[in-house]
Amino acid sequence: MILACQNISKSYGTDEILKNVSFHIEAGEKVAILGINGAGKTTLLKIIIGIETADSGQVIIAKDTEVGYLSQHQDISFDNTVYGEMLETKRHIIELSERISALENDMQHAEGEKLQDILETYNRLTTKFEHENGYAYKSEINGVLKGLGFTESDYDRHINTLSGGQKMRIALGRLLLTKPDILILDEPTNHLDVSSISWLENFLSSYKGSVIVVSHDRYFIDKVTSKIVEIDNGTSTVYNGNYSYYSEKRAKIRADKMKAYLNQQREIRHQEEVITKLKSFNREKSIKRAESREKMLAKIDVLEKPYDVPSEMRLSLTPSTETGEDVLYIEGLTKAFGDNLLFRNLSIDIKRGEHVALIGGNGTGKTTILKMINRLIPKDSGTINLGSRVKIGYYDQDHQVLSLNKTIFEEISDAYPELGNTRIRNVLAAFLFTGDDVFKKIENLSGGERGRVSLAKLMLSPANFLILDEPTNHLDVQSKEILEQALKNYTGTVLFVSHDRYFINQTATRILELRNKVITNYKGNYDYYLAHKEELYNIQNSGNVNASVNETTSRYGFSQISSGGADTTDSDTDVFNAQNSSLTPQASGKDEYLKNKADKARIRKIENDIKKLEKSIEDSENRISEIDEEINLPENATNAVKLTELSAEKESLEESLLSMYEKWEELSNL
Repeated sequence: MILACQNISKSYGTDEILKNVSFHIEAGEKVAILGINGAGKTTLLKIIIGIETADSGQVIIAKDTEVGYLSQHQDISFDNTVYGEMLETKRHIIELSERISALENDMQHAEGEKLQDILETYNRLTTKFEHENGYAYKSEINGVLKGLGFTESDYDRHINTLSGGQKMRIALGRLLLTKPDILILDEPTNHLDVSSISWLENFLSSYKGSVIVVSHDRYFIDKVTSKIVEIDNGTSTVYNGNYSYYSEKRAKIRADKMKAYLNQQREIRHQEEVITKLKSFNREKSIKRAESREKMLAKIDVLEKPYDVPSEMRLSLTPSTETGEDVLYIEGLTKAFGDNLLFRNLSIDIKRGEHVALIGGNGTGKTTILKMINRLIPKDSGTINLGSRVKIGYYDQDHQVLSLNKTIFEEISDAYPELGNTRIRNVLAAFLFTGDDVFKKIENLSGGERGRVSLAKLMLSPANFLILDEPTNHLDVQSKEILEQALKNYTGTVLFVSHDRYFINQTATRILELRNKVITNYKGNYDYYLAHKEELYNIQNSGNVNASVNETTSRYGFSQISSGGADTTDSDTDVFNAQNSSLTPQASGKDEYLKNKADKARIRKIENDIKKLEKSIEDSENRISEIDEEINLPENATNAVKLTELSAEKESLEESLLSMYEKWEELSNL
């Protein structure tokens, strides 16, 4: 064990951020700390490195352990060049090299015992030099700088002339080159492009030291880490696996917790009903039984209601109509803005039910393609054709059809007047609008909030072809997972642009990469794309593209991009700036139907038995009351035979009544 946090607690005033947080890290282990914004992740990192002090608990770090920390926000002002600053991290190696050179000089003029001493020192230092990778430190610096997106032309630039994002990359590079025993990184991917993030993933995966990382990049966490520490409502839960394992396991754990909570609440309500009923019998023995149950109920350790995503927020998207097999054909598409040619002669073919991610670097023209499909900007040449019965649902953060003078709720309810309040609120809640938030005016919302309203609106449209431009921007992890699950189960067709690699990996069945003004097709998710990225790019964009693609289709499982189809003026084709959400439960299978039928029959029988028993209890209690009245009649006061008969009947009824109470409780529990 190289680090342990034991019962860490931290409060700011009355706001308790961390409550007895505990976990440990082994040497070489890679750990991610997850939680919503404000959960206390950065606070925990600062406590670990000693910038802040815990109110209680302790952090234990193994002796002689070096810890390196990259904060999310820091003042970076290095009076040095890019390469010079990286070189400073290897100052100890440079000085070691200089000492070795000096010893080599001294050896030429020494002899005897002095020479022997020099040789011993020389051997010790050269061994240390080799251990520190001294012969390759320049290559190491070059590798880190290039991996973080710097070119050799940047090496002599003064750091104070760099942008804030570039300075953060310098700080990250410095830290990586120092190779501490524990690397602590707070949002390290914030200022990196996709290629730099990919490089960092590989670097950290093979890093010999331990890593603690806070990040919202789920794909990055999935690739780098082997343990997740979740901070939720101040408490910690440890999951021994990557993000995919954590996501699946967390859902199961929370479902189990919710099930236990609901079962306990059901049992509490049942016991309260039994107690009330026993008291209503108004007999000494039934009241005693009620009091006994009350004491047992008071001893129950009541479970807190766990946080969970309500089932109504688990969106289920179902197209109102089905398209033909051919959904979108693009042939010979060309677009330039002035002298800037984005692409020339592109062809794309999308079939019904495909979920296609369009990826590529910034400025390559991905969003432009989506806008041309939706006729928001003109094409220079080529054809864009939609298939039969295609209804487009389009989400574009820069093209949102919203009424600024309406509230969020009015925007949705006016667009879909047939929907009930509960349905609308559930969809809005999935996109982080809860409580009185739904009554905010659109004009008072931020750009990100307006984007979320547009996405919620799109979820309710009758579209069967969703075109989404960066749909996960401004969504928290919970909302991303809701959207991912909805799209994974969506039977319609999807074309989307996203930089969220985890989202792409979860939802895409095909990748189209726009690179160097051409499109390359990968029939698989993001992991498949990474595995075959260069090979398929070279094959599909070589001289004889069609022959190469046909030869490789069966081997790699991708289809050739083609063109053709119906004209976009087809009367069955509509464009919507909203989306569909149908919350229809899945039909039960035959076995489940029969089981439910049998269960309902059993419950009806028990309910009927309880009603009969309650009638018998009532009749017995009424008869006991009548006997008491008869015993008190003056004419029976001196009739010993009559009194004996009445007392015997009463005793028998009370014994029978006690048995009925017990049977009633047994049936009620069932």
